Amino acid sequence: MVKLTVYVLDPYHEDAVALLTSTEWIDFVLWNDPRKADWHQHAHGILVRSETHVQKSDFCRAERLRVVVKQGVGVDNIDLDAARAAGIAVFNTPGINSESVAEFTLALALSLSRRIVEVSHVLRNGDKIVRSQTLGLSLFRKTVGVVGMGNIGKITAKKWIGACEAQVIGYDPIAPVDVWNEENIAHTRVLTLDELLTQSDVVLLHLPLLESTRGLIKARELDLMKDSSILINAARGGIVDEKALLRALREKRIWGAAMDATEIEPPTLETYRDFFELSNVIITPHIGASTVENQINSGTAAVKTLLGFLEGKNNIPGKLV
Repeated sequence: MVKLTVYVLDPYHEDAVALLTSTEWIDFVLWNDPRKADWHQHAHGILVRSETHVQKSDFCRAERLRVVVKQGVGVDNIDLDAARAAGIAVFNTPGINSESVAEFTLALALSLSRRIVEVSHVLRNGDKIVRSQTLGLSLFRKTVGVVGMGNIGKITAKKWIGACEAQVIGYDPIAPVDVWNEENIAHTRVLTLDELLTQSDVVLLHLPLLESTRGLIKARELDLMKDSSILINAARGGIVDEKALLRALREKRIWGAAMDATEIEPPTLETYRDFFELSNVIITPHIGASTVENQINSGTAAVKTLLGFLEGKNNIPGKLV
């Protein structure tokens, strides 16, 4: 077989890279190689994560390119219309990171409700904590609203029921009515987002960034939420109107919010200073899927998908987007 060239444009776990480098019919260039800048001229396939944006101009220049594989679910960093016009296949690796992201949303909500990060910062600054004036919220048997009933939302619902005996509300305008029934997940399905927001103590966003979901949570939606409620966005930046959220947090119209996905990534002190000055917010740099186990599994799946496509196989682990 004639050797094909693959560029790994973003960092992948060493186990995934080892699979690629052990493939005899592949020449490869990694993200830390100066030759990375030349991928448009030579790449038959590229492996990316969220950091690299592949736009129409990239597809127009990449004459040899056959396939793009994104490690993870969201593909909003890839111009899918331009890829289709150029005849280039785009795959992602859905389902693999669901466990890690679901686990992380539970950690974020509990850290926020029990004020763990806030208290830790106070102590690190050498100040004292008065326990009677530092009360948190219990999430035991509270109502949890899951917006987006895909694989991540499904696993999230299971975790909240198991860990907190939560009453789960699900909302998804697209998913089939019986989407969770086969796995006997106890939940109430609502027909409108408003219903979920007014009833939930915790609101979890688990949906992709599309034109229909951009700005889904704005001032109006935040006003519908309980003043004791928590908002968690571990999906994509842009789903929440951050200016409206900042006002809601400052005015304590909700208990707090945690964002693992922000409009500007990575979130820095300069870009998110106003949020970082508040005690009722946690911001993390899109690390919901960042476990050792998940990076091995999803990175390896991405490499297998790319190799399978270039070999012409039909049964490959990734999903054609």
